[in-house]
Amino acid sequence: MTGQLAVVEAWLDAVDRADADAATALCAPDLEVVGPRGSVRGREVLGPWMARAGFSARPLRWFCGADGAVVVEQDATWADPATGAERGRAVVASRFTVAGGVVTAYQRHDDGLGAALAAAGLGESDEVTARGSRPVGTTA
Repeated sequence: MTGQLAVVEAWLDAVDRADADAATALCAPDLEVVGPRGSVRGREVLGPWMARAGFSARPLRWFCGADGAVVVEQDATWADPATGAERGRAVVASRFTVAGGVVTAYQRHDDGLGAALAAAGLGESDEVTARGSRPVGTTA
């Protein structure tokens, strides 16, 4: 299961750095992206989304289960890509499916952690509090 966490952590890092090429490389060609405005397929949607959304997020909690399910609760911000001015901030949860070392599905849940966990078939007992010698989400 740590492999799927590493893929999601690398994807989140790429998104935070606004590195569309790195994020795209970590996704399946037929990536499914589900958001508040509906769903789309194809990893080519990531670059334009990243350019207009100004999305970055700090992971708060990680959950991992069988079948490639990963949920990350995040402190998210949206910034104006041109000015860097913050446009919004919220705690959201992101649900990922990882298969074959790549993200095959991504869904942001603005309605909270509980909804994301339910959609992924995960629960509180699936929380990952440490991985290796460092807590999940730290860079030290």
